[in-house]
Amino acid sequence: MKKPNVLLITTDQQRFDTIAALGNNEIYTPHLNWLVDEGIAFTRCYTDCPICMPARATIMTGKPAFKHGLVDNLNDVLPMKDNITFPSILTKNGYQTRAAGKLHFHPMRTYYGIEHAELPMDYFNEMRKQGKTSTRAHGIGENEMEPIINTIDEADTLTHWIVDRSINFIENRDPTRPFFLWTSFTKPHPPLDPNLSYWELYKDAPLSPPVIGDWSNNPDKLPQGFYEPTYRLNNINRMSEYQLLQIKRAYYACISQIDYNLGLLFARMRELDLLENTWIIFTSDHGEMLGDHRMGAKSVFLEGSAHIPLIIKPPSKFGESNSKYSGLTCDKISTLADIMPTILSICGIKLEEELYGVNLLDYIYNDNERVFYGNCANQYFAIIENGYKFLYSVHGGSELMFFLDNDPYEQHNLADKLEFADKKAHLKGLMIKVDFLKINLPSA
Repeated sequence: MKKPNVLLITTDQQRFDTIAALGNNEIYTPHLNWLVDEGIAFTRCYTDCPICMPARATIMTGKPAFKHGLVDNLNDVLPMKDNITFPSILTKNGYQTRAAGKLHFHPMRTYYGIEHAELPMDYFNEMRKQGKTSTRAHGIGENEMEPIINTIDEADTLTHWIVDRSINFIENRDPTRPFFLWTSFTKPHPPLDPNLSYWELYKDAPLSPPVIGDWSNNPDKLPQGFYEPTYRLNNINRMSEYQLLQIKRAYYACISQIDYNLGLLFARMRELDLLENTWIIFTSDHGEMLGDHRMGAKSVFLEGSAHIPLIIKPPSKFGESNSKYSGLTCDKISTLADIMPTILSICGIKLEEELYGVNLLDYIYNDNERVFYGNCANQYFAIIENGYKFLYSVHGGSELMFFLDNDPYEQHNLADKLEFADKKAHLKGLMIKVDFLKINLPSA
């Protein structure tokens, strides 16, 4: 039996509610919609450490950050050196393994089992040799939220280059071997610099303003422990409503630019008859607060930051759906740690080592529901159980608690309400027992 191919697509800093087919009627995402319609949408996927390097290490190792040890964007821990990675397993089992785009591994040219990768640095080198202006010519930084229009040709953007290199691989690969391809975009991570055509898609669009809750409506009474990433990276909290809507416009435009370029990749796969034998997995490393509750950036475990999209599309001939999986949704908790066991199962590879994650194709059919644990930089902690989420910050001991089933955008804080004291004590007790907790959390 012919082994299946796997295409893993990741974006950087794309929050969960940015796909039209999953309920956002303000954004244009035709090709992500196609994945939703033809596959399984995991609507409660969380990243256990909402920053770049730990999340990518979780994808590679099948272990959450509090297990593999890297909980910050630092180079003092090398989890992929000390743990087996799924690309190394695929390579040993005859797969041609390739990556195009952002990996954010350390050291940069260490691929940890991926046979070859083309990185953003290669794009910048190529642009320089051609005497062309690159994506970063506008001067806006890596975490600033102010929007800017990218004036270079779309064909010269990093987003297009990543798709171009992915297409080059599928056109010139070894046809005698199955392949794993990781197409990894750098957007919509700031700078929010879409090309003009995508910016114009949202001209005069009636975009909804950021979410504000009963705990975040008064700027003078904010739980300051959760705002350090905002103050350090972008100070979106001091921006006007008009500015916030322009930021959302640019953010959506960057996502649409990714989506439209994905259409080129999917079309070439169709022309090469690859859709019939290729699983496509789409997700992001973490989200973006985007002004919700006066916050920007990531790191915290609020929904905008930690709740991410995850879609799995099975092989099928274009125009013919796989009836077993098409159009399904799963609202049980899933995580990035599930990607490794799912891919290995798809490829028919059994691993003796027990992984923290689960095979999502089995998980959708069983009754098991998991508790989610999160640790970011040993500063922000989270636990989710049966719809309740408890958040703790070491900065001043700030606490938040929400019942997500009735409050999906976390507008009603239950942490200080007497009638929920027992529930908070229970969740805090679970958090204290988890071995990743590197602090002495005060008792309830």
